[in-house]
Amino acid sequence: MTERSSAECLVAENLARIQEEIHSACTAAGRSEDAVRLLAVTKTVDPERINAAIHLGVRQIGENRVQEFMQKKDDLDLADTQVHLIGHLQTNKVRQIVGNVQMIQSVDSLRLAQAISRRSEELSVVTPILVEVNIGGEAAKSGIEPENLERLLCEIAPLPGIQVRGLMTVPPILHKEEEKRKIFSKMYHLFVDIREKKLDNIDMQELSMGMSGDYREAILEGSTMVRIGSALFGERHY
Repeated sequence: MTERSSAECLVAENLARIQEEIHSACTAAGRSEDAVRLLAVTKTVDPERINAAIHLGVRQIGENRVQEFMQKKDDLDLADTQVHLIGHLQTNKVRQIVGNVQMIQSVDSLRLAQAISRRSEELSVVTPILVEVNIGGEAAKSGIEPENLERLLCEIAPLPGIQVRGLMTVPPILHKEEEKRKIFSKMYHLFVDIREKKLDNIDMQELSMGMSGDYREAILEGSTMVRIGSALFGERHY
């Protein structure tokens, strides 16, 4: 067995286990399995393993770094696969990434949204975005504070060339199930509160929360998209 086929087998085994976990969590929450999408996080993952996941049916991948994605995108089989940028985006990288991904999940300031808007207008495209919320109030993490979210959304909404599709969060590292569910529940209620206000040009469809260590709890609390990397591809090697 070649090294590549070994890697493909590992991805296949992990994907089957993750899909079963998603199904189980959806059943426990009384939700349709179709209500939750898997986003395969491909940070540091080589194109061979990414393509293995794509060939197994993964239809959304998430990259953290603009430069890394641009270096390997030509080696990826992306004909039927969407790419989301999920890592912190600097305004000086906006020109490179807009038009090359189907969604930017990490918008956390008006300045960044304005840069995406300008570039989208130049390319005559509409870029779907998620607004990142720092739900745990951690100083070292990106994201808008929950109490400032509505104001930011109202500032972003009129910008041309972008469409706000929902919210994203990277929660604090927690170890107890009840702690994880509590923080995800807080995020879900924030999401629902914004959705029910029916703000102009704000379409609350996606709640991107939950990663390899907590995606089950995130699904139980209303996530529509889970971002899974190491549980699918194995431990990262930097």
